[in-house]
Amino acid sequence: MTTQATLVFTIHRMTHEIAVALERANLGVSQAEAHILAHLAENGDSTVADIHRTFGHKRSTLTSILDRLEARQLIERALNSRDRRSLLVKLTDSGKPVARAVRAWMRRLENDVMAQLTSEQLSAFEAFAGAVQRATQS
Repeated sequence: MTTQATLVFTIHRMTHEIAVALERANLGVSQAEAHILAHLAENGDSTVADIHRTFGHKRSTLTSILDRLEARQLIERALNSRDRRSLLVKLTDSGKPVARAVRAWMRRLENDVMAQLTSEQLSAFEAFAGAVQRATQS
């Protein structure tokens, strides 16, 4: 049986293993950058607030990630025409192929993982993830 401390360590290790695998894939982006690029590839232009809600980064951390992506001309930030108080994050023409490659890599990883799980195990994982989210937000 796994103890609570081991569960937290396991989550940390899985996150690290994904980052290392992403680095081996030579896509040229960090794990945090990859998640944002994949999100934009999947969902299109997004407000900074949408990205914040999706990933839960501290605002200063998210700004730093977006700054790095923008400096490499993979994204651009522009005023949101629907709400001029917010910024839209958009993939640039040079960012689109990188984002598509990252999204494809993540889908392959997820498919490889899911192929090893039964529907009951996947349901248990989703319940576990929900419990972690609830516990960390209280």
